[in-house]
Amino acid sequence: MKTLGLIGGMSWESTAIYYRLLNEIVRERLGGLHSAKLSLWSFDFAEIAERQHAGDWEGAGALLVEAARKLEVAGAEGLVICTNTMHKLADAVQAEVSIPLIHIADATAHAVVDAGVKRPALLATRFTMEQNFYKGRLADKYGLQPIVPDQAGRDMVHKVIYDELCQGIVKPESKSAYLDEVGRMRRTDRVDGVIMGCTEVTMLIGQGDFDIPVFDTTRIHAEAAVDFALS
Repeated sequence: MKTLGLIGGMSWESTAIYYRLLNEIVRERLGGLHSAKLSLWSFDFAEIAERQHAGDWEGAGALLVEAARKLEVAGAEGLVICTNTMHKLADAVQAEVSIPLIHIADATAHAVVDAGVKRPALLATRFTMEQNFYKGRLADKYGLQPIVPDQAGRDMVHKVIYDELCQGIVKPESKSAYLDEVGRMRRTDRVDGVIMGCTEVTMLIGQGDFDIPVFDTTRIHAEAAVDFALS
């Protein structure tokens, strides 16, 4: 089994889910007392979020590259960035290490294509919804047509992520707002699936809330990481 290097803490709430899933999946596949071989670098998320909202992606990238290098030195054989948004910097990180990075958008796209979904709603941080690093990868590499909420919807989705989910707060009214937004997008944009494009969103909604396919990017990413580790 290869050792995975986790770049986490963005937020730690979702990194904890990654840690649980990676170990559960390895145990499911290998049985007995098996668990994942992991090294974890966990950021103080406030330092990252400050740079995100200031548009200082170069500064955020430097922090991620430093973490990736340290994980490689510590013996990691593959990298997992435990967040969708920070995959904006995935190429910059990959360029500075010699070990492969398992990309969350690629893993998600394979799942979406396999399910026959063409126009998935993308619920994520404002950065992921409004910038092209994620949507563009889904469209250009996989022929998908990801759809994001309108301005009011994006503001609501983003606010819930940072003001609630990243702080461990799960509110029924926020879940209702997410469900209402997806309902609106089904009526107006003909979406045929839902990508939970922020790793914290799995805390709020899931497949049981919908009758169209839902893609939990955290689990999908974890499955892909274990595929690599056991390959």
